[in-house]
Amino acid sequence: MTITGFAEFEVYFKNEYYMNVKLSVPGEHNVSNALACIALCHMYEISKEGMIRGLKKFTGANRRFEYIGKCNGAMVYDDYAHHPAEVKATSKALQKKKFNESWVVFQSHTYSRTFNLLDEFIDVLAGFDNIIISDIYAARETNTYNVREQDIVDRLVKMGKKALYIGKYEDIAEYLKQHVKANDLVLTMGAGPVVDVAYMVARA
Repeated sequence: MTITGFAEFEVYFKNEYYMNVKLSVPGEHNVSNALACIALCHMYEISKEGMIRGLKKFTGANRRFEYIGKCNGAMVYDDYAHHPAEVKATSKALQKKKFNESWVVFQSHTYSRTFNLLDEFIDVLAGFDNIIISDIYAARETNTYNVREQDIVDRLVKMGKKALYIGKYEDIAEYLKQHVKANDLVLTMGAGPVVDVAYMVARA
C-alpha cells in the first residue's frame, strides 16, 4: 500500500508476471474489483497499457470514501456505508491510510435497521478512535422500535471507546473544528444527509 492507502500490486497470469497496477482508490475490495476488471479486459484483448491507465484514472464512485477536503490539517472523507458489512469494509480501507486519530460521524439509516443490527453496528464502529453519532435517519419510518442514538453511544462507551451523541450537524461540525488535529482523518458515514457535516468542516 502507498502512503495514501491506495494499493499497488503485481498481477501474475499462469504463474508468470503480467503487469504492475497502481490504484487511486483504497481498500482490498477494490483490489479484487481491479483483478476482475483485468481478467475481463484480457479476454477482450485490451492492451495492458490501456488497463493500467484506466485503473489509475478511476477515483471511485460518488460517496464511496470520497475525499472532501481538509479541516485543521486533517483529511475529510465521506462514505455512503449504512450497513455493518459496508461500514466494516470502509473501516478496513481506512486502516490502510496513514493518519493520527480517526473520527467517524455515523448516521444510522432507519430505526428498524438500527434496532435489528445494533450488535453488528457496535462491533464495526468500535474500530474507530473517536465516534460521533448523529440523529438516526428515519427515512420512511417512525420510531416504533424505541431505539435511540444514545443506545449506540452507551454500548461503545462501555467498551472503553470515545463516543458521544450530537444531534445537529452544525454542532457536530463545530465540535470537530475544535478537536480535530493535523494528520487526523475525519469520515462522515451514512446514507442520509450526514455528508453535509463533511462539507461544513472541510471549509474550516
